[in-house]
Amino acid sequence: MLRMLIREDISKYDLSSVVHMTTAGEALNPEVYKLFEKATGLQIMEGYGQTETTLTIGNLIGGTHKLGSMGKPTALYDVRILDHDGNEAPVGEPGEICINTQNGVPCGLFKGYYRDEEATKRAWHDGYYHTGDVAWKDEDGFFWFVGRVDDVIKSSGYRIGPFEIESVIMELPYVLECGVCPAPDEVRGQVVKACIVLVKGTEPTEELKKEIQNYVKTHTAPYKYPRIVEFRESLPKTISGKIQRNLL
Repeated sequence: MLRMLIREDISKYDLSSVVHMTTAGEALNPEVYKLFEKATGLQIMEGYGQTETTLTIGNLIGGTHKLGSMGKPTALYDVRILDHDGNEAPVGEPGEICINTQNGVPCGLFKGYYRDEEATKRAWHDGYYHTGDVAWKDEDGFFWFVGRVDDVIKSSGYRIGPFEIESVIMELPYVLECGVCPAPDEVRGQVVKACIVLVKGTEPTEELKKEIQNYVKTHTAPYKYPRIVEFRESLPKTISGKIQRNLL
């Protein structure tokens, strides 16, 4: 909804009664944040949690804020970034968001999946609840979302998070929505594929594809650019509106 709002002319509406804006459920693109703040004067306070948890990480009132970050862990949870071996990932290195339960299970964390012991064991083991989400932590303790474990693209030995690419593409004024996913490739294993919904009135052309590819090359590492760009009328979403990258 926020992505759609910022692509409309909301200047003609009186938004003075809106005093707070928060979002969760899907990572917030920095461009959405910047344009919404410009239009309303409000900062969008992003939060991260799951059905299995309450608010786990967030940008809370009274705290400092970093554009593009999902914030810091809330007081309830001892949140760690763990690598494939179950060790804490170094600062700046991506890993899985996990909740430490070795010193007791915090209030707000689920007890298990109903009548599914195997699923519970897969998510909850070795003293940690494993969220299945990937992020990295900076030197100030802020968490930065990368994507679901299954969404991370492995191309020519590089691990590429789809959210970073989506956020760069969303900076282009003619892009309404964008979903990035891996596409199989014989040489690289996988390549980056971007499925894009354009703002009304924008023509999907080969020149526009090249413009998008070049923009990503110059605004992030060149190897991360989408080698495949598809224009679509809409993107598949869950009932709550999250883009389903696994269906792209």
